[in-house]
Amino acid sequence: MTSTNDPLGLAPDAPLFAAWLSTAAELAAGRSQFFSIPGHKQRTQLTGPIVQGDLPLYAGLDSPQLSGGMLADAQDRAAALWGVDWCRFSVGGSTHANQAVALALGAPGDTVIVSRTLHRSMLTGLILAGLQPIWVYPELDDHHGLPLGVAPEKVAKALDEHPEAKAVLVGDPSYIGTTGDLAGLAAAAHSRNVPLIVDGAWAAHFGFHPAYPQHALALGADALVISAHKTLPAMGQAALLLALTTEGRLNSSRLERGFEAGHTTSPSGAVLASIDAARALLAKHGERLLGDLLDLRTRAVEKLARVAGLEMLTGEHVDPAKLVIRLPGTGALGGKVDQRLRSEGFLLEMADRDTLVPMLTLADDQAGVDALVEAVAKAVEAERGPARPVSTAPSWRTVPVTALAPREAFFAPHETVPARQAVGRISAELIAPYPPGVPVLAPGEVITEEIVTGLRRIRADGGRIAYAEDPTLATFQVVRS
Repeated sequence: MTSTNDPLGLAPDAPLFAAWLSTAAELAAGRSQFFSIPGHKQRTQLTGPIVQGDLPLYAGLDSPQLSGGMLADAQDRAAALWGVDWCRFSVGGSTHANQAVALALGAPGDTVIVSRTLHRSMLTGLILAGLQPIWVYPELDDHHGLPLGVAPEKVAKALDEHPEAKAVLVGDPSYIGTTGDLAGLAAAAHSRNVPLIVDGAWAAHFGFHPAYPQHALALGADALVISAHKTLPAMGQAALLLALTTEGRLNSSRLERGFEAGHTTSPSGAVLASIDAARALLAKHGERLLGDLLDLRTRAVEKLARVAGLEMLTGEHVDPAKLVIRLPGTGALGGKVDQRLRSEGFLLEMADRDTLVPMLTLADDQAGVDALVEAVAKAVEAERGPARPVSTAPSWRTVPVTALAPREAFFAPHETVPARQAVGRISAELIAPYPPGVPVLAPGEVITEEIVTGLRRIRADGGRIAYAEDPTLATFQVVRS
C-alpha cells in the first residue's frame, strides 16, 4: 500500500527509506522522543521547520550499534543493482567519494594517470593521498569548443611512458554531458593491470534505459563515483562509491579505510535514506521515468531550435537528458540571460558567457519545462546582439606547466603577491571557475599570463572564481621563493 509519504511504494525495497518513514511516523504520533543528536530533536520551536525530517542514522533510524543492519542491506542492494561487490553511501557528496578512492590507490609519491578536466575534489584527493598526477587531455569539439572524452590511445601512451602508474582516473560524462570511450579506457588500463576510476557524478541515471549510455561499471570501470543528488531525486550531498574488488585491481580494505577517513561519524539518516529511495526508484521505475525525461528534453530542444542562432549540444556522445544551450550564434551573453531568468524565477544549474545548462531530471514535468523554454527564448531575444566566434573556456583548454607535486606545493610556505608579480611563479592554491569546478590552476603549477587573463575574462563575464584566496584576482598565493 502506498501513502503520500511514499507515493510510488518504494519502502518494501528500500530498508533505510522504510526505517525513515517508520521513525518519522513514531515521532509524529508522539510515541518516540529523541535524547540523541541532532540537537534540534525534531522540534521546531527554536529554528523553525528547517529541521523537520532531519533524522540521524545512529540512535535514530537504527541503534548506535547498527544492529538493525539497514545501512548494510541498502548498500548491498545498490551494489547488486550496479553489478559490483562493494558499495558505500556518502553524505559528503562526490567530493568525499573521490577523495576516498584516491586514498585507496597507492602510497605518497606514486603516480596516477589523470584527465585534466577532473573535478577539484579529485585533485584535492590526490593532494591528501600524496599522489602525483600525469595529465592526459580530452579531445575538443571543433564546433562548440567543448571537451569530449579522453582518447584511449592517449591513456595507453601515458601508461607506456609511466609503467609505474597505479591507476587511471577520468571524469565521464563531463560537466556539460559529453561522454568518452570508457570501454576503450578500461581495456587500456587493464592491459597494464591498473584500475580505471571514473568520476561519474553526473551519470547516476546511466544504464537504466536503452536510449542512455551504459554506466561506467558495465563498460569495464573498476570504481564509479556518482552523485545521487544531481540527476536522481535524492537529498543534497547524497553520493555513492561503487567498486569491483574481485578482479584484484582494487583492495576492499583500502577502499574501506579511505572511505572512513573522510566520512562523518554522524551521518544524516535522511540523506542516506534518500539514496536508498532513489536507488529503489531506479530499480522499480527507472526505465519509464527516464523515457519520460527523454521526451521532455527532446521537446525542449525542438522548441529552442526555433530561436535564431541558438544551438543545443546533441549527438551520440552526449547525455540524452542533458540540456546544454549554446549562445554564440545569438550574440547574447550567458550572464545577462541568466539574470533575466532569475528575475522571472528560473534558477539554472550553470550560466557562463557562451553556455546555459538548465538541469532536467526525473522530477520535472511538461508544464515546468515548457515554461522554462519560453522564458529562455524571451531572455535570449532581449539580450540578442551580433553573433560572435566560439571560444574554448580555460577550464577545457589549459595545459599546465607543473613545477612541484600538488602535495608539496600545498604544504610549502607561501606568500601573497600582486597578479602582475605572480606570472612565472608557482601557485600554492587551487583556482577554478564554478561551475564547473574544473581547476584552471592547481598547487604546483606555474601561473602564466594566459591563465590570469582567462580567469579575469571569466570574472568579467559574470562567472564566479572559486577556491581562490582572492576571488577578485588582484593577488595570488604563490610558493615562497
